[in-house]
Amino acid sequence: MSRILIIGDHCALSDEIGAALGKAALPLEYAAGHADALTRLRMRSFGVVITSCDSALQDDLSLLAEMRLIRPGLKCIALARQSSPEEVIAALRAQVFACYAPPFSAAEIARVAVYAATDNEWSDDIEVLSAKPEWLSVRVHCRLLTAERLLTFERELTALLSEQTRREMMQALREILMNAMEHGGELNPERTVEVKAIRTARSFVFYVHDPGSGFRMDQLKHAAIANPPGSPVAHILEREKAGMRPGGYGLLVASRTVDELIFNEIGNEVLLIKYLPGNPADTT
Repeated sequence: MSRILIIGDHCALSDEIGAALGKAALPLEYAAGHADALTRLRMRSFGVVITSCDSALQDDLSLLAEMRLIRPGLKCIALARQSSPEEVIAALRAQVFACYAPPFSAAEIARVAVYAATDNEWSDDIEVLSAKPEWLSVRVHCRLLTAERLLTFERELTALLSEQTRREMMQALREILMNAMEHGGELNPERTVEVKAIRTARSFVFYVHDPGSGFRMDQLKHAAIANPPGSPVAHILEREKAGMRPGGYGLLVASRTVDELIFNEIGNEVLLIKYLPGNPADTT
């Protein structure tokens, strides 16, 4: 289990993250700033660094380059007071483990830090295929941790949306991405899912393509979206019969949190479309 270094010993958020990590019995230290962090890295081994919430993301990336000269395999969870699409893309290319800007959740950051401290198969899990602020395409391995990591970057790409719209879009993407990895990719880390984030003048679109053989809606008796009228729990009985874990609400949740949810013919490609405020097609 890796030692964690938290930068920003004056920051209330850092204290909250440290308290949460302390409950997980993870070894950690605090650094006062960038210079102190580099000194500590030279003195002892750290596997994970959490940057200060007061820093700029570009400064964090410059610091990460210096830190990796000392500790090449270092994982970085970048906290920044704000981010731009260009900076988020740069963070992906720099293999930042996860990326956050306000509003912060100390509990979520600590949870991801625990994953970072205990995972050693992360470095090639997110491959950038094409990257522009309005069009980001990545290939990700079918691991739930990789999905969690990717969602932190995708959330920052939607920073121009209202907080409610961001929350809805991320909830829908989470459900579709988890389904793609679990059902399409069978959680096989050797299989991959392709994800695109596309911003137009009037909408925000996510595209997900999984490696599975697809599905037909009439074959989804185990999913809530296929429940017949008047039978809201029919899928639960189907899942129990098949010995499946509780759940099955992913597609239903996604369909209700975006404006359009469109599948290809065989069901292994999907578009999630959210119209921006002021778009005549926006009915929300």
